[in-house]
Amino acid sequence: MTAGPAAGSRDEPAIVAQGLVKRFDDVAAVNDVSVVVGTNEIFGFIGPDGAGKTTLFRMLVTLLVPDAGSARVLGRDVVTQLWDLRRHLGYMPGRFSLYPDLSVEENLRFFASVFGTTIEREYEQIAPIYSQLEPFKNRRAAALSGGMKQKLALCCALVHQPQILFLDEPTTGVDAVSRREFWELLARFKAAGLTIVVSTPYMDEARRCDRVALMQNGRLLAVDTPRAITESFGRPLFAITSGHRYRALQTLREFPETATLYPFGETLHYTDRRIDQSPDAIADELRQFAAARGLADLGVTPMAPTIEDVFMARMGAPEAPAAPPTRGAA
Repeated sequence: MTAGPAAGSRDEPAIVAQGLVKRFDDVAAVNDVSVVVGTNEIFGFIGPDGAGKTTLFRMLVTLLVPDAGSARVLGRDVVTQLWDLRRHLGYMPGRFSLYPDLSVEENLRFFASVFGTTIEREYEQIAPIYSQLEPFKNRRAAALSGGMKQKLALCCALVHQPQILFLDEPTTGVDAVSRREFWELLARFKAAGLTIVVSTPYMDEARRCDRVALMQNGRLLAVDTPRAITESFGRPLFAITSGHRYRALQTLREFPETATLYPFGETLHYTDRRIDQSPDAIADELRQFAAARGLADLGVTPMAPTIEDVFMARMGAPEAPAAPPTRGAA
């Protein structure tokens, strides 16, 4: 088979997907997805479980055939040039998929042999990770902690020196320290020239990517840098605090200018319908409205939007909800 264009070439994107569709029965898991990923960037697909991230990844790494659309990865078609492409990509699935009864070293040697190489030959490539695993090289994979399992899986995905790395929710279920260490490792590999495509349900991880795609119900809601996405929010946003949070939620639902209102950690996030009103004036009106209804401790603080806020807005966060159904309603 004739090889495609030189992988990693700066004059061609690492991924070009056009109108990708994948259905399972009547459900479109991926629905008309088009995206371009540049060479040597960390690109993140951000979205909750069921958004279609895993199905999209499986098409891009040649494990699923699209029902419609096309995709080229490293200049190679994911359907017609899959055997050539597989030699150049690394893939770490969401579930731990290594052999639990094999040791750390045995797993790594097996995956190296699949690609016709050895741990010794590729040691420099995997050293940033394997140096942390080597003291436990004789330990069974099943006996590793969650963070160490992820590092072993990453090591196995990198042992053949791929030119693009796909990581499907690599930090799900991993503690905060291990998550941070994992992203630091990815930054090192990116600095060495590797293109990294990662999916995650953790919105806070978006800021570690060069660009992100917000994904929900099989569709892309936005594609841009994390900063540009947050700057696109476009409405005044406020953090609302009260010692009576549920009562504050019910009260502000009745405010006539409420656009969206939803719980967010210890606070409520509120957006106003008006975009030409000053934040201070809106805050004063909210406090006065609440006080007139017996809620005197309302705290209203203007805030910068987060990726989560943009995601909620793009997917259609509920407008000021209607009153609860009357007793006996279905």
